[in-house]
Amino acid sequence: MTTATTSVMGSGGITLAAEIIGNPEAMPVLLAHGGGQTRRAWKRVTNDLANAGFCAIAFDMRGHGDSAWSEAGAYEMLDFATDLVAIATKMGRKPAVVGASLGGLAGLLAEGVLAQGSFASLTLVDIAPRMEPDGVMRVVGFMEQHVETGFASPEEAAEVIAGYMPHRGRRGTGAGLRHYLRQKDDGRFYWHWDPAFIRNIMAAKRSSPENQEHQFQTLSDAAASLTLPLHLIRGGASDLVSQEAVVHLMQVAPHTEYTDIAGATHMVVGDANDAFSAAIIQFLIRHHRSHGVVA
Repeated sequence: MTTATTSVMGSGGITLAAEIIGNPEAMPVLLAHGGGQTRRAWKRVTNDLANAGFCAIAFDMRGHGDSAWSEAGAYEMLDFATDLVAIATKMGRKPAVVGASLGGLAGLLAEGVLAQGSFASLTLVDIAPRMEPDGVMRVVGFMEQHVETGFASPEEAAEVIAGYMPHRGRRGTGAGLRHYLRQKDDGRFYWHWDPAFIRNIMAAKRSSPENQEHQFQTLSDAAASLTLPLHLIRGGASDLVSQEAVVHLMQVAPHTEYTDIAGATHMVVGDANDAFSAAIIQFLIRHHRSHGVVA
């Protein structure tokens, strides 16, 4: 299996760290992680995709992981969407895009608003135009909590994560966790993302009901305009995407294919990786077997 660490260019020339796993000649699958994550969130998924005959390209979104931070603080949803369009248009063929949470919203806007026809298919991972406000605030509230003060040690960060995801238990403090932390000159450990990113997100979530309704309508209209194969994967125990949200998406985009992964939360990839990989691979093979998938 071929693995290469590289970089791709996002909108405006911003440099985004990326990893390519699998045969470069195979059907490309572009993976966009959720807010506060990195390309490591897809580590097992990329191997599964490569073994299924696809070429997986996982990248760090702007302001995350090893990617560049925006000097202008450009972290609106459309900024992430324009990065996806920029990456896709430079590829040899249209990629299938898999986007979790923030990555899914970016994919929805990229294909549905900015540049229809950029992708071969789109998989939304526990995200939809209609989102539960309490679930959204739980996610972004966790991200905001220690963004300025950081942690005294990786062990302290591990305790905070365990409190946020009690169903998984306490994680270790090895290389996996340290990849999400940066030790600064003051000796404290900080999340890897640009603080300006979470400030933008929090400002948007605390905006007026009119602005939030406008966002909902924009996302709904984007979904309604989609003609490419569309797949929604929901965590069965998600507090962010409700069954009502699923019904709404399937009303505005009736061709949506839907997978519910029982017991998984909003962090569906990490909660149920095997079931998640099986769901996306089955969808991709159904729609893209004739586009370079190895049997």
